[in-house]
Parts: sequence; C-alpha cells; structure tokens
Amino acid sequence: MNKDRRKPKKYTFYLGITILLLVITIIMGVFAFTIYLGRYTQKSNPNRYGRYYIMIAENNSASFWKSVYMGAYEEGLLQDSYVDFLNDTFGGSYSKEDMMRIAIASEVDGIIVAADESDEMTELINEAAEAEIPVVTLYGDNTQSNRCTFVGIGSYDLGREYGRQVLEIMRKKQLPRAQVQVTPLYDEDGVRLMWTEKMIQRPVKVTVLMSAHTQDSGQNILCSGIQETIENEKQENVEIELSLVTIDDTNTFSVEESIRDIFMEEDLPDIIVCLNELNTTCAYQAVVDYNKVGQVNILGYYDSDTILKAIDRNVIYATAKVDAAQMGKYCVEALTEYHSFGNTSQYFMADIELINKDNIAEYLDGGAKSE
Repeated sequence: MNKDRRKPKKYTFYLGITILLLVITIIMGVFAFTIYLGRYTQKSNPNRYGRYYIMIAENNSASFWKSVYMGAYEEGLLQDSYVDFLNDTFGGSYSKEDMMRIAIASEVDGIIVAADESDEMTELINEAAEAEIPVVTLYGDNTQSNRCTFVGIGSYDLGREYGRQVLEIMRKKQLPRAQVQVTPLYDEDGVRLMWTEKMIQRPVKVTVLMSAHTQDSGQNILCSGIQETIENEKQENVEIELSLVTIDDTNTFSVEESIRDIFMEEDLPDIIVCLNELNTTCAYQAVVDYNKVGQVNILGYYDSDTILKAIDRNVIYATAKVDAAQMGKYCVEALTEYHSFGNTSQYFMADIELINKDNIAEYLDGGAKSE
C-alpha cells in the first residue's frame, strides 16, 4: 500500500520538473533574445522602423532559406519594417516551437514561420493570433490554425512537372532497359543441373525522397502529382515502380546516412526525385562517391551553385528553381496588408522554373547563387 501511495507523488514530481525545465528554457530564450534585441537597437535608431517581424525557418544553413530571408528583409525595408532571422540568432539551440514561444513572448509585430500540421504548431499559431500577432506560414502550412496566410509553392503543379521529367528521362535514356535474369534449373531430386539465362524488362524504379519530420500535406500532394502524371502520360506496356523513401533530415549527417542506405542496396533506383535542397546536394554527392553517374538520374530542388554545376556536369538531370526571394517578399507584403486592412489573401504562390542542360548556361553566366 505504501508503494502505491508513493507512485502518484513520484509522477507528480517528474511532471513538475519537466514543466519547470520548459519554463526555464522559454525564460532563458526570451532573456537572450531581449539582450540581442537591445544590442540591435543600440546599433541603429530604435524609431527607424515602424514594425518588427521575426522569421523562423527549417534550416538556417541552407542557401534556400537565406535567399527567402533576404527577400523578406529587403521588402521589409521598403515597407518600413525590420525582419529578423531568429535561426541566425539562436542557431540550432532551439526548436521551431521554442522560437515561436520566444517570438510570442517578445510581442513582435508579426511572425513568419516554416510551419507543419502538428498540434503543437497549431496551438502556438493560435496563441500568437490571440495576442494579435499575425502569423504567415511559409513553405509548410498549418491549415487548422488561425494563420493569416500561407506562402508556398503549387505542390501539385510541381509534382506534375517532376512526373513529366521522369517520362522525359525514360524517353531520352531509353528506359526501361532489358537485363539478364539468371535462375537455377533443378532435377526431380532437387539437384541443381545448370543455370539458365533469359532477357527480361524490369520496371523503371523511381524513388521520391520524403522528409521524415515534415507534417504537412504538401509532400503528399506533390507525390500525387507525380504519380498521376506518370500513370496518365506514360507509354503503354511500360511498368514504372514508384516508391517513397523517408529521409531523416534532422541534420546533414543524418541525410547523408539515409541516402547512403539507398546506394548500399543491390537494386538501385533509376531516378531519384529530391524535394529540398539538402537532399538534392547529398544525393548528388552519393552518385559521385559510388560512381553511379549516368546510372542514377537525379531530379533536384532549388538552384544553389552546387546544384547548377552538377547539372552542367550531367550529374543532376534537372532541378526545380523556386523563386525563394519572391517567397520572402510575399511574406512581408502579406503582413503589411494585414496590418493595413485587417486581412490578406489566403495564399501566395511563388514562381517555379525548370533548369536542365538546355538552359543551364544562362544560369551559370548570371543566375548562380552563392551558397
């Protein structure tokens, strides 16, 4: 009986400790951010900007997110607003959710966040809305929340473009290719007599790299676009095997490990479709490291300098160029519109272009981005 009575006290104790640590983390974050903000205002006139916005992204080291931020920052200056990139302030010390709490507690004028459909993110966006802080969801949406708008890409249209590129690769590289199938021939007693060989036409293997930690519907919609386009536009009697592989994109090392596992398999995919910049770069490196250039075709995402050079070297077949700066600009425009009129458009969609060997020269001459 005494042991049973002690259990609730023990659980209550651990629960109390957990809550205390969470509160301490938030307080320390707000304190650190206040110090940072104080240093910022010391360096510039505190009355120079009318509004102060915070941007929270997935991975501050990716050139994609830096381009998004610069688009937001430059548009903010035109709109009498200052946009701060909270990932640069705290690095990898805090999660997106922690940084959302810090931004809310700091009573900023607006939040731009790479959201997802998790319950925790929904609660935080709603908490900001209740505090009269408008939230723009960026790249990843949270449809159940009270966010004021979503800035992203047309996932289904991008999926259809990837699907068309898959079919183009098959046509230009004459996939599927016939291969030799070797099987043993046994007698009635189960003794192997000989090996037989025959030519078979295996299905074309297409692997789509999915983020294991993205809880939004964008990836699924994009994959639906790929699948439907392939099924509707492929030639008759051509078998295509489409598989979705989840990638642990917690950090660069985990992505490299996940992609390396794919290349360790005996039956490699013919085409790998990457849905973000980091996966594209790591897949490109794996193709080079395992000497599979020409055997494994990559459809990439974004137009970093590394990706553009890989297209020029025929290692990456094509990439989807998303206007990242335009996405950042749209975020600030939405916040400005919301503050001025109390509402804004529900969706802003950034432009997408396809870069391949046919038009790579114009991007290498003047369009390459530094990493």
